[in-house]
Amino acid sequence: MADKARLRDCKRLALFCFTLVTAWETVSGKIHYSIPEEMQKGSFVGNILKDLGLDLKELSDRGVRIVSTGRTQYFALNLKSGHLITTERMDREQICGQLETCLLHLEVLVEDKVKLFIVDVEITDINDNAPRFQEDELEFRISELAAVGTRYSLEEAQDPDVGASSVQGYYLSSNKHFSLDVQTGADGDKYVELVLEKSLDREEQDVHDLILTATDGGDPVRSGTAQIRVIVLDANDNAPVFSQPVYKVSVLENVPVGSLLLTVNATDPDEAINSEVTYSLRKMKDKASQIFQVDSKTGEISIVGNLDYEEAALYEMEVQAKDVGDLSARSKVLVTVIDVNDNAPKITIASLFSSVSEDNPPGTLIALLNIRDKDSGENGEVTCSIPGNLPFRLQKSFDNYYSLVTDRPLDRERVSDYNVTITATDRGAPNLASKTTILVQLSDINDNAPIFNQTSYTLYITENNPRGASVCSLKANDPDSGENARVTYSITGTQNQEAPLSSSISINSETGALYALRSFDYEQFREIRFQVQAQDGGSPPLSSNVSVTLFILDQNDNSPHILHPSFPTDGSTGVELAPRSSEPGYLVTKVVAMDADSGQNAWLSFQLLKATEPGLFSVGLHSGEIRTARSFVDKDALKQSLVVLVKDNGQPPLSSTATVTVVVADSIPEILSDLSSLSAPADPQSSLTLYLVIAVASVSCLFFTFILVLLALRLRRWRNSQLFDSSSCDFQWSSRLAVCGDRWSQSFSSLLLT
Repeated sequence: MADKARLRDCKRLALFCFTLVTAWETVSGKIHYSIPEEMQKGSFVGNILKDLGLDLKELSDRGVRIVSTGRTQYFALNLKSGHLITTERMDREQICGQLETCLLHLEVLVEDKVKLFIVDVEITDINDNAPRFQEDELEFRISELAAVGTRYSLEEAQDPDVGASSVQGYYLSSNKHFSLDVQTGADGDKYVELVLEKSLDREEQDVHDLILTATDGGDPVRSGTAQIRVIVLDANDNAPVFSQPVYKVSVLENVPVGSLLLTVNATDPDEAINSEVTYSLRKMKDKASQIFQVDSKTGEISIVGNLDYEEAALYEMEVQAKDVGDLSARSKVLVTVIDVNDNAPKITIASLFSSVSEDNPPGTLIALLNIRDKDSGENGEVTCSIPGNLPFRLQKSFDNYYSLVTDRPLDRERVSDYNVTITATDRGAPNLASKTTILVQLSDINDNAPIFNQTSYTLYITENNPRGASVCSLKANDPDSGENARVTYSITGTQNQEAPLSSSISINSETGALYALRSFDYEQFREIRFQVQAQDGGSPPLSSNVSVTLFILDQNDNSPHILHPSFPTDGSTGVELAPRSSEPGYLVTKVVAMDADSGQNAWLSFQLLKATEPGLFSVGLHSGEIRTARSFVDKDALKQSLVVLVKDNGQPPLSSTATVTVVVADSIPEILSDLSSLSAPADPQSSLTLYLVIAVASVSCLFFTFILVLLALRLRRWRNSQLFDSSSCDFQWSSRLAVCGDRWSQSFSSLLLT
């Protein structure tokens, strides 16, 4: 036995070392591999890199990954080697049960091409399970009157393996009373019966101990045994009989635990104790034994575990009725599980591009979705939808895959991101739904030029402004984002006639604030027209222009200027003639003035500030006309001096004065005679001034004459004297000359003071 066990372990190790892996050529996006069960974790399954036609570098660059939709992830992709490997030990019997072919499906997604490959991995069976009887000890009570050839049904051994590794034969230990008869039914199941070969004699031997051995066809061969004890009884010659050979029942998968499934009935025509029948369930799989049980007395089969249509839709078992004499009968029980809508659709995001450029055309792929419902029929039919007000649509790609694509052009400036809720609803009653939300963010492109708040700007600044004064702040908005929305400002366009724009106006390139670089003068120019450009930071940049007109506002900074009467700067006045016979209202003259300012700053008013004869003349308030207010009389002076005040309307007001001399006479000769007569009574102060002027002029002439005489004498003596005497004499004459000059100066000063 030790040698057999060692041989078995060596063969199993050989299976792990020399794994048979068969890769079929990819046809219509499918790849097939085959591996034995019970492989160690990390074992090689297939060279998925080679079968996809990729090299090792492209494996990560192209986003190759496994998209799993099963409950357990059995495989992984080795990014270093490109091999498909196992992630855990796999028990074929646990995964697929008694299915002939055990296939595991997985999907390999190449993200950059959004191409999906279906990979089928077949798990082949190895002989890792020995046959096992449900009961290790079987007991039969057989009457000693039992006829030779009587058959007694035996429990079949269960082997989770399939094919040749399942149960292939039964053997009975050597004895002279019993033999085995193995029959194969139409469904392929083997039925084992114990056959009485020789009459029993209770008095000779009341108990027979036998060993039943079941063997499979694996390599190495595995076996299981059960002990049969035959107790010889007195006669019981009738076996129980079921009311029907096959019991069929259908049950909803959500039936509560403890519910009665059905009641089987078997009768025994014997009497007394030999007619008592006990029931038991046979030929059940491990899972079925945890779900169903039968009452041994009543034959009621009830549910003790949870049914799940997705795990098993049909259960097949046998119910046995046996009397006290171990005569038995069997009937088949078929339980059909009816699907109910107890599974909501499952949404799996296989691939997602969460950021999409706003200039992508309609039909751009956003996400690849896998939607499955484990229910069947209408309960498993799924419809997928998204809200209709979004610029996206769902289109079915293949099988259970849907693509979320753009449906119309996108504009990030209107909507920067979308929360797309995907709803998958089955057609069950009531239907079940699942939802998942995908955040789709739009990336910006430079598709919007900056826009000013106004189509044009009219600005105002008062003249005489300080240099660097803020004029206004222009603002342009760019609905793009990031660098595409960063706006810079610059001045372009026309130039002022007086000075270039660069020396008059500047703009802050970041804030758009306009500043005056000089002090403006309304009297030089009254407006500046130019353009401001706003340019974004995109590539290529976009820009827009706006026209700006800057008006210079007037200040009252100019006094009125007298145009008439014009007079020289030495203070002399003009003379106007007024006939003595003038009537009141006679226009003598008109004071004409102008103001360089504008508006109310240039509104002039005239006022008679001073007159020789008050009340004789009047001045028009706004016209500046000087008119006689009354007729002349003899006592009126012939020469009238008028001072007219010219004032503007600014705040504060500025003013100038004009002096007008009016001579009252009827003709020019009369004017001259009057003027000569007027010279006699001259002002004494004026006569004194005249005398002083004459005196100063006379003294000055005498002084210059004296100087000339001294110079002549000096020159004469110098010629005749030696150099030393000349120098000495020159010093003496110079001293005398200086003393004389000082005395004349003192005399001249005292004369002026007197």
